[in-house]
Amino acid sequence: MKVHILDDWFDTLRGLPCFAKLAGHDVTVWTDHEPDPAALAERVADADCLVLFRERTRIGADLLDRLPNLRLISQRSVYPHVDVAACTRNGVMLCSNMHADAPSYAAAEMTLALILAHYRQIPQQAASLRAGDWQMGVGRTLRGRTLGLYGYGRIAGAVATYAAALGLNVQWWASEAGRARAAVDGATLAASRAAFFSTSDIVSLHVRLKPETRGIITAEDLAAMTPRALLVNTSRSGLIAPGVLEAEIAKGSLCAAVDVFDTEPMTDGTDILATHPNVLATPHIGYVTEDEFDLQFSDIFDQVNAYAEGAPIHVINPEVG
Repeated sequence: MKVHILDDWFDTLRGLPCFAKLAGHDVTVWTDHEPDPAALAERVADADCLVLFRERTRIGADLLDRLPNLRLISQRSVYPHVDVAACTRNGVMLCSNMHADAPSYAAAEMTLALILAHYRQIPQQAASLRAGDWQMGVGRTLRGRTLGLYGYGRIAGAVATYAAALGLNVQWWASEAGRARAAVDGATLAASRAAFFSTSDIVSLHVRLKPETRGIITAEDLAAMTPRALLVNTSRSGLIAPGVLEAEIAKGSLCAAVDVFDTEPMTDGTDILATHPNVLATPHIGYVTEDEFDLQFSDIFDQVNAYAEGAPIHVINPEVG
């Protein structure tokens, strides 16, 4: 099969063990990002299969209608960036392993790293030293503070384990079903949604972006947080109502550590989330580790091979078959 891999920005996959699974296929790796559907369609016109790096490229009808040779899209995890109906209409099978067995430990580690970096002013202190100065301020200790985890899932569970080791007090809020599971597990639930936001020194979001969770974090939620409280988002920008975080940051009280943005790649150097001193921003690197890529793309390449062998797995739109 002619397999095109999109958005491998640092040409990482060729050097990982999983890449050997594509032996025998005609593989093209694209190391830049092409957002224009027409231009992208020209690039991948001969592709039998597109391999996606999570949500880096939107796959809509404007692209799919231009790719009559395409038969398979292989990726991993959720797929809000893929127009499944357009895939089906064009005879393109979407395969995506939902990996129900394990969390992304890389994303959980990134959450902890952002919290530590913010509380100990690590980016600012390092920049001060590089500039020929010494200490630039005084950080804060995490032990004894309250971490609020929004979403009772696997990644949040890993973060909770790390937090406990640091002596943080952990409390939870989630959907009604998530709170029910948390209660059965004996986890500490906030008395109410309002209490969750108002009594957490740090709130970290760990919810999948779906139509029902889009904009689930409101202006009222953020306004309830105490001065100097920290909001951490390593999940999806769309969980926060449009413009709400930016407006609250502009007031100068709330702090944020964000790894996700409404538009990615986010290269606007004037965006308040990139420039405000209360914000620690990173370019969606929560899952970007060699180890995580090898794990994820091993699954993705297994899907390519299964399709090529006539026995597709993890099929999202089986009606195509």
